[in-house]
Amino acid sequence: MNYLDPADITSWHAHIYFDAATRDAAWTLREAIEARFGQVVQIGRFHERPVGPHPMWSYQLAMSRERFAEIVAWLTLNHGSLDVFVHPNTSDALRDHRDAAVWIGHSHTLNLAALGG
Repeated sequence: MNYLDPADITSWHAHIYFDAATRDAAWTLREAIEARFGQVVQIGRFHERPVGPHPMWSYQLAMSRERFAEIVAWLTLNHGSLDVFVHPNTSDALRDHRDAAVWIGHSHTLNLAALGG
């Protein structure tokens, strides 16, 4: 087997999934993330529609490799009823989303056609 090098991961994304019923919870979590990690995580737009491969409403957290463990550990304990999709960023977006992702909470089927899959 040809093993990949974790050094190829340039950064990580976490996508917080929500819908109309969980919108307020998602916003509250977003505020908590900003208060705790605002200096070390980039928080993306609050999309109230599916975007790209994401089948639900979502917002993105962009984090460095160095902050991954700290931020994902916090999300694991504090995501509440929201689902979180976490993936690395390498030179292969399809593989990153399809084969190298992890879920906190429930998993969802992605629209991989948006990534050429």
